[in-house]
This record gives sequence, C-alpha cells and structure tokens, in this order.
Amino acid sequence: MKMLQFIPPNLDIKWTDKFPYFIGLSILLILISLFSLGIKGLKYGLDFSGGALLQVRTEKEIDISEVRRALNNVSFSLNIQNFEGKGEFIIKSEVPQEKLENFKKEVMESLERTFGSGSFEIRRVEMVGPKVGRDLRRKGTFSVISAVIAMLIYITLRFEFRFGIGAILALVHDIFISLGAISIFNIPIDLVILAALLTIAGYSVNDTIIICDRIREMRRKEKGKPEKEVINSAINRTLSRTLLTVGTTLLAVIALLILGGGVIHDFAFVLLIGFISGTYSSISIAVPSAFYIFGEKELKKKR
Repeated sequence: MKMLQFIPPNLDIKWTDKFPYFIGLSILLILISLFSLGIKGLKYGLDFSGGALLQVRTEKEIDISEVRRALNNVSFSLNIQNFEGKGEFIIKSEVPQEKLENFKKEVMESLERTFGSGSFEIRRVEMVGPKVGRDLRRKGTFSVISAVIAMLIYITLRFEFRFGIGAILALVHDIFISLGAISIFNIPIDLVILAALLTIAGYSVNDTIIICDRIREMRRKEKGKPEKEVINSAINRTLSRTLLTVGTTLLAVIALLILGGGVIHDFAFVLLIGFISGTYSSISIAVPSAFYIFGEKELKKKR
C-alpha cells in the first residue's frame, strides 16, 4: 500500500546548501528566547515553587479587578488570574503548609463579605510544600538531561556519532525555542509543562531517526554517491511523510488548544510551538549540521 504523497517524487531541494540560512534563522530565534529568559526568566508553577492554589467559580461573571479588591485585606501575598472567562479564577499564594486552612478561610470570608454567601464555589484546592517543590524541580531537570543523553547514545549506536550530535543540536534548538515561548507568554512551568517538553524531545528525535534511516537505506542502494547528495535526497524523499505526520498531529493539538479548556491550554500551546520547531529542525538542522560539522564522508565501496 503506497503512502499518500503530496510532495513531487522528483523534488530536488539542496538542503545542505541552504543550511547557512536555516542556522541563521535558528540563531535569531534562540537569541530572542535567551533575551526573554534573561529579562523575564521562567515562572515556576505550584509543583516546583510550592504554595497553595484555590480555583474559585462565581455564579455571575465578574471582572478580575473586583476579585482583587475583595481580597485586598487578606494577610497573604496573592497571585490572582482569570482561568476561563470572567466567572472562574485561580488564586495562588506561597503559603506554608501549616497555614493552608487559614489561607483558605481568609479567602472564603473575604469573598463572602463582598459577593455574598453561596455566590461562589471552591472547585479545586492544591498544596505543595517548598521542599517537595525543590525536589520535583531537581528531578524534572534530571529527567530532561537523562533523556537527551539516552537519545544521543541510541542514535550513535544505531547510526553514527555525527548524526547523534546533529540530533542533539536540533533537540537543544527545540527546547530553547519552547522555553523562550514559555518565558514570553508567562506560562508557569509545572509537571504538565515538563511532560510537554519531554514529548517535544521525543517527537523531534523521531523525525531525525526517520531521515537517518533513509540515509542508511540509500547508502546500500546507491553506493559511491557523494554523501551530500545522499543527505539531500533522503530529506526530500521523507518530506511528504514528515509533513503529513506533523499536519495530523497539529490538528489534534490545535483542537486541544481551542476546546480543551484552561486546564490543558498551556500544555497544548507548548506542544504546538515545540512540534513546529521540531519538524523544522529535523529537516533543516539535524542532519545538515552533522554534514557541516564533520565534513563530507564518501560512501564505502561494496565489498
């Protein structure tokens, strides 16, 4: 059964020749990400920073400014955000675990004084201690680094070390761009966002592996052909598959982004940025960078 192709089979794009333009664009995007990370930094969510979270839903739609005025006398430092529309809010505070009940009681009493008893409901209460938050942050960082090292080892053993280096460069490229988007849009990093970053890493490397596999296949069939031509041909022949895969994946992610609600919105947004970046880097950065770093390697002659 033949796979659907909307890319001409005789497509001949010289990806290796265009690599300087691609790397220039990537450097620009990474510099924008680094600038945002340096100026704004990353905002940790409740999972990593510790504290308390209340999700409040009011019967009537009210503006967030009214909620802030209602909670102005609470003795804790609060971070109040809209969750979905004007009738649902997230109230966060870095409150110690032993004062959680006091925090919840003060918030409820202040809301009742302003909006009346029974005019709202507490839909969610979460609490993470500061020590647990630090431990989760440390383990989360370790999991990302471990995944990157494991992918490098796998690609090196299955293909070549230079392709492993190219895949890791593309992976670092995708993670930096995703972190830049997280910083620019003030998305708090929690366990859900960490899961999104690990998903992006796996998706990016998967596309690179498909291209490397096609390179290995073409080496056997077209012995003696210059490495540069083999790489360009492999990318062109897998382009239809790559674009179809990312297209169908993005349809699902966009559906989650639009219809998934506030709980999954940030997760879907980070996946959207990461999948687009991952597809771009797999095609234009991973394998071409391996060629440029290590130079042209002529194929071995048939024994």
